[in-house]
Amino acid sequence: MLSCDCVGALRRADFNKVEEVWCSLRARRRGHPRPMGRLTTHVLDAAHGCPGSDIKVELYRVEGAQLELINSVTTNHDGRCDAPVLQGDDYRTGVYQLHFHAGDYYRARGVKLPDTAFLDVVVLRFGIDAGQEHYHVPLLISPYSYSTYRGS
Repeated sequence: MLSCDCVGALRRADFNKVEEVWCSLRARRRGHPRPMGRLTTHVLDAAHGCPGSDIKVELYRVEGAQLELINSVTTNHDGRCDAPVLQGDDYRTGVYQLHFHAGDYYRARGVKLPDTAFLDVVVLRFGIDAGQEHYHVPLLISPYSYSTYRGS
């Protein structure tokens, strides 16, 4: 039997897919040649078995050796951001970095971390092809490891 958290996650996944289709249809109806793209993320805390809430997430566009801050958000109670991290005219082909402030999150939870935490800020560098409608980059974290993948 699935726990309430698992059932909730499945329902959110279904809702996200419906929302993606709806946005695509709405964009086509408004005359856009292709649906407007978006980047979303969420964080799961593997150490505590719960969503990673109140985690600061920064999105940077990588331009050569420079980083341009595009957006800064905080995850909600469900470990998700209330809106896409990147969308609209800012959504374009390029290399990006998401910075997840995991050390601050674990310290706020009362986890004893060394002064120099093993994972203080988790940095994920990835590419976006603006021809793709949606990129979802989830993060599974603990104080000493992380995992990510291209979600849906």
